Amino acid sequence: MERRTFLNLSSLAAASMLLPFGRAIAAEELVSTMPVAAKKALADVALNAATKAGASYADVRIGRYLNQFITTRDLNVENVANTESAGVGVRVIVNGAYGFAATSDMSNDGIANAARQAVAIAKANARLQTEPVQLAPVKGVGEVSWSTPYTKDWRTVPIAEKTDMLIAANKAGMEGGANFMRTMLFQVNQQKYFASTDGSYIDQDVHRLWAPLSATAVDKATGKFRSRDGLSSPVGKGYEYFDARPEHKIKAAGGVATLYTETYDIVEDARAAGRDAKRKLTAKSVQPGKYDLMLSPEHLWLTIHENVGHPTELDRVLGYEANYAGTSFATVDKLKSKSFKYGAPIVNIFADKTTPGSLGAIGYDDEGVKTKRWDIIKDGILVNFQATRDQAHIIGEKESHGCSYADGWNTVQFQRMPNVSLAPGKARLTPDEMVKGIKKGIYIIGDGSFSIDQQRYNSQFGGQLFFEIKDGKIGQMLEDVAYQSNTQEFWGGCSAICDERDWRMGGSFFDGKGQPPQISIVSHGSSTARFNGINVINTARKIG
Repeated sequence: MERRTFLNLSSLAAASMLLPFGRAIAAEELVSTMPVAAKKALADVALNAATKAGASYADVRIGRYLNQFITTRDLNVENVANTESAGVGVRVIVNGAYGFAATSDMSNDGIANAARQAVAIAKANARLQTEPVQLAPVKGVGEVSWSTPYTKDWRTVPIAEKTDMLIAANKAGMEGGANFMRTMLFQVNQQKYFASTDGSYIDQDVHRLWAPLSATAVDKATGKFRSRDGLSSPVGKGYEYFDARPEHKIKAAGGVATLYTETYDIVEDARAAGRDAKRKLTAKSVQPGKYDLMLSPEHLWLTIHENVGHPTELDRVLGYEANYAGTSFATVDKLKSKSFKYGAPIVNIFADKTTPGSLGAIGYDDEGVKTKRWDIIKDGILVNFQATRDQAHIIGEKESHGCSYADGWNTVQFQRMPNVSLAPGKARLTPDEMVKGIKKGIYIIGDGSFSIDQQRYNSQFGGQLFFEIKDGKIGQMLEDVAYQSNTQEFWGGCSAICDERDWRMGGSFFDGKGQPPQISIVSHGSSTARFNGINVINTARKIG
């Protein structure tokens, strides 16, 4: 499966197939939990069995992964699914090599057998490994817990209330001008327990939501159709995310779209999506050329993800990971030079797993490392990568960055992208003020299709909505727009960033990596930003 499948939010049906489903359960079963004391007892069985069999290090992850997925089309509910997947994964180091095994048999014997199997695998791996695994130190934290902050548990909200909300959104979209509407609701609860021979027993309760939608308008005379996807962000929040209030709404520049921050009004976004999809039927096709681009956070998150997030994953940098569009142009020597210009001096990009409400927010990663924030690009210069415990020493770091993650209890944890975000501008600047300084430009809202080369250097990005900017004013809607650039040219052309009042996050539920593939969830924040002199192409296909 191609990487773009994970991130193309317009491919809603394909995305629904990627959820880590387990067995189907009744909605009432979603709210049950396992006592922490029982988890600790099971973890100790695994740790004791692993060390007795010869492991110098061991960690165990006890997971219960719950999902509720709802899909609707037009005025009909198409599907409601509740799923559960539960089990135990054990990772060990023996003779300097990793071993991993997992089991859904959560009896003492089942878990002990998995630990011994992990040890046997590590011993076999050690015969082939040329250098021993070197873990950055982690101090055991004892027994601690962490939970996503929320006020309304999605598991307790009646399904009828959720389907009513989605159908209301579809109805509003069709009233706005769409001929067809589709809305979905992804709801995730990960109950994760981690323990290790370092002395940590960490219980975490993670909640995430996403409500993608798509509106399609058709010109029945010509058969031409155009679509506009929703502008919501997937979030690490409770169901209160849908309790939209007027004070949480903000306007995009020129009033061309209504966007949402703390909460999300799916009905109003659907209505706007229907209206926008219909407008796109008569939009002017773009004239190719050089433009100053004004990129909204709802668009820019994907560009950040592809040409900053992935190329600064240390396993890609080292060539250890080459699936889903390759390795990285940002090699270790460029970091060590301390002068590699990734972008303009105003570009500051940081990684973190602590921002409240973000998809990546969690207290501890899947190696028991307390999460934090750190700089990747400082004043335009590449200053760091993303590293796990066994990678930190390679770049001279004394500790892990806390970005190890596995998408299930039965998959091994490895380096995954944290939230990677563009810091807001330091000077006070609003989107409306930014527009005034642009003579010839295009304002892009929402993410679209993309293409990027094997080293994350040359790329092309589309979007959802495009508006002409002429002599400091937002004008007519455009279509068939995509921009092309290499990573350094693009970020080097960043000439202005709006301040923190405009900063917000987008993100993905389906970031794919690895072989066999795993899916992770990640957010990317920014304010609206301007990029000068970027090449824009016309993507319309001319026949005949």
